[in-house]
Amino acid sequence: MSKYYLNYLDELESEAIYILREVWAQFENPVILFSGGKDSILVTHLAKKAFYPSKIPFALMHVDTGHNFPETIKFRDDLIEKLGVKLIVGSVQESIDQGRVAEEKGKNATRNSLQITTLLDAIEQNKVDCAIGGGRRDEEKARAKERFFSHRDDFGQWDPKNQRPELWNLLNGKHFEGEHFRAFPISNWTEMDVWNYIKRENISIPSLYFAHQRDVVFRSNSWIPVSEYLNLEEGEKVEKKKIRFRTLGDITITGGIESEADTLEKIVQEVSAMRKTERGDRSDDKRSETAMEDRKKQGYF
Repeated sequence: MSKYYLNYLDELESEAIYILREVWAQFENPVILFSGGKDSILVTHLAKKAFYPSKIPFALMHVDTGHNFPETIKFRDDLIEKLGVKLIVGSVQESIDQGRVAEEKGKNATRNSLQITTLLDAIEQNKVDCAIGGGRRDEEKARAKERFFSHRDDFGQWDPKNQRPELWNLLNGKHFEGEHFRAFPISNWTEMDVWNYIKRENISIPSLYFAHQRDVVFRSNSWIPVSEYLNLEEGEKVEKKKIRFRTLGDITITGGIESEADTLEKIVQEVSAMRKTERGDRSDDKRSETAMEDRKKQGYF
């Protein structure tokens, strides 16, 4: 009898599919948190595989800051139409208009942290009991602490010192009314794993990930794209550079890198030589040493 071996991508895929099926089995109204970035696209692709030939049983939830890349929004809408799934949109602008949050001011103002209130409101209003995210442990030290099933209290907060054990791949989604869980099926994937899998599966991704010409300014050691939301400071100069983005967030905080990688093969080669984390060009993570953990404790993705 011939032996059958799974390669490492097949093992990661199998683990993620197991977690997605556990979410569907244990929760009544789970959703996929969809940002239009490669990780949430990957989770959506894995959900397609997990429940094929049926349609994805989860709605997709997007927290729209109003400061998104136009390419991201178009990609989101095209994918929703193709999949035929429900899209839930939480609007940060509506939260601002209702007085739920206050717009930041100044040079480095961002709506990133304002998403927390909008996200928690959307979870409560839609009676979501599990939100599936694309967080990975290799991204950031706060995310490295988090379990596959991550409990949130009735205020939507995460307590990193009070996490449930997950021995023998047993996942416990029990919770009281008003509480919910976050699930992270690709926790054990690295950035390189994600790109190798996207290449293998030929998954469509936004054009922003590929090298392209764009007007940018150099700020906080990153190339920040010029947009209607960017306030130029004295001495800052707009330049045209060939860049790409390793991670996608608000257009105001997502820094690009100079690159010639305009194909998946070139991206894989480039990532293999990188010595800097992909979130190293996100200005929202540079505010303090614990910026990500502080936001996650409050209810961030």
